[in-house]
Amino acid sequence: MPVVHHAKVASETFKGGANYQTLVGGDQGGAPVCIGIQTSPPGYKTAVHSHPYMETITVLEGQGEAWMEDSADLIALAPGVTLVLLPNVRHWFRTLGDRPLKTYGVHASPQRTVYVQDQ
Repeated sequence: MPVVHHAKVASETFKGGANYQTLVGGDQGGAPVCIGIQTSPPGYKTAVHSHPYMETITVLEGQGEAWMEDSADLIALAPGVTLVLLPNVRHWFRTLGDRPLKTYGVHASPQRTVYVQDQ
C-alpha cells in the first residue's frame, strides 16, 4: 500500500452525519498507525471521548472549536491548527459556521479505538 488514492477509499458515517475515511491502518492493515480524514457537517459535535494512545488532529478546512481535559479555554479550530492529544485525555470538537469541518487524524495505533465517556 505505498499509495492511497483518497477517492477510492470508502467512508463510514458516524452518528450525527460526519464521514470518516480510514486511509492507513484499520481494515487497510499493514501499518503501525491509523490515519483518517473526517468531514463533519455544520452543527456536528463529537461525544466526549478518549483514546488509549496519542492522537493528532489537523484542521484542513472549515472552522470549529475543541475542548481538551485540563484546558481552561475552548480551542479555536481553523486550517493550520493541530491538536496533540496525549493518551487517555478526554476531548471533543465541533463544527462552527455553515461549512463542513475537515480534519486529518493520526492515531498512534494500527486500529482506531474510541472510548466514549459520559459528559
